[in-house]
Amino acid sequence: MSLSVSPCFDRALWDTTVNQLGGHPQQLWGWGETKAAHGWTADRVLVTEDGVVVGAAQLVLKALPLPLRNLAYIPRGPQTAEGRGVEVLEALAGYVRAAHRSVALSIEPDWDAASDVVQALPGAGWTASANTILIGRTLILDLRRSEDELLADMTKKHRQYIRKSGREGLEIRRVVRSELAACLAVYRLTAERAGFGIHEDAYYLDIFDNLGDASPVYAAFQGEDVVAFLWLSATESTAFELYGGMTDEGERLRANYALKWFAISEMKARGVARYDFNGLLNDGVSRFKMGWAQHEDQLAGTWDLPLSPFYPVFSRALPLAKRGMRVARTQAARAVGALRTVRGSRS
Repeated sequence: MSLSVSPCFDRALWDTTVNQLGGHPQQLWGWGETKAAHGWTADRVLVTEDGVVVGAAQLVLKALPLPLRNLAYIPRGPQTAEGRGVEVLEALAGYVRAAHRSVALSIEPDWDAASDVVQALPGAGWTASANTILIGRTLILDLRRSEDELLADMTKKHRQYIRKSGREGLEIRRVVRSELAACLAVYRLTAERAGFGIHEDAYYLDIFDNLGDASPVYAAFQGEDVVAFLWLSATESTAFELYGGMTDEGERLRANYALKWFAISEMKARGVARYDFNGLLNDGVSRFKMGWAQHEDQLAGTWDLPLSPFYPVFSRALPLAKRGMRVARTQAARAVGALRTVRGSRS
């Protein structure tokens, strides 16, 4: 019997389904709500067979100039019943083609690159894409292991710095909404120092509000000052790092070591099975991440299913558009930092 695809408008049902299928935090209702408030459209669909759910996908759609219409994107999804991945993707593609007339369906599933379903994608018409949003190379800790096992898997330096920063008199705890402004101030400083662009504060506040308990923020305080913060999102099965930052004083105190271990321990205490560090590159941040374990993980990466004869135009234009957006965001972050410096000097 063929699979049926139907929209879901019930938040509680949706999040329950995502969790039951072992889904990723970027598939939670609140993440889609945030994207919908900032230039995207969210469409959540259930894939069923004889009334039984075998898959689910939160699609976020970005409007594009005609004749491209839009891009349909599934961040870290879909989530499917065991062995049903290819069938579910085929059903989703038919739905997207009919309901949205998208130029392509792009996926970055939370699937191991060596899994059978990923190996089957080329034969099902999918094309590996370099237009990546979420990096496939990452580090995922198995939180079902004991704390002693997790500590033993780290570098000696990481264990030493966890102990060292734990002796610095820092208060490490989950923050409340009124303390987010201090965390975001640290994030702006981090972005200015590292030269990457960030969103406006309203975007991050929407994440906090829309995801609620599924998006805890932890911070290290020296007195009343935030010297480091770490922002997560989490389903019942997977924790996923979103953002983090640190002041110069936090770096001196190695606050990020004790802070991250605190967050990992909190997710383990929740019963979460996996802790995803959200991407590895060849930079200092990634070297810090790689010290937490002796392995790496490679997820499926980015795959596109062309749905329009204009797909070649889209695939050539997207990298240029993304590069322009990154430059604009970085310049905006620097301009905001400069303005804050000028205001501070006048006060």
